[in-house]
Amino acid sequence: MPDGRNHSGSCTDCRDCIAGAVGKQAMKKTDSICTVQPGRYRHFRGKEYTVIATARHSETLEPMVVYRAEYGERELWVRPAAMFQELVMHEGNEVPRFKKVDVSDESGN
Repeated sequence: MPDGRNHSGSCTDCRDCIAGAVGKQAMKKTDSICTVQPGRYRHFRGKEYTVIATARHSETLEPMVVYRAEYGERELWVRPAAMFQELVMHEGNEVPRFKKVDVSDESGN
């Protein structure tokens, strides 16, 4: 490195070493592959979205879900996978934030 330090990953003031340590810790917590599969999902409030892919946050390596709204401008969104898969309270019940939609059921097949 240009500043002459060893950069063994233990610097407490070096942005690169701190990010590397945080990334390694995040990898330990998120070693498993994200289980969200591409496809159509319904948000607990009723609107539908299509999961395009999963990715990792560039700094923390946290698994993320990339998805598109199936209404309006069809904007792209990204959300942490843990949040995408979590249960939320809705009308007094604990329900999935997003639930996979079986598209064949909707088409009458």
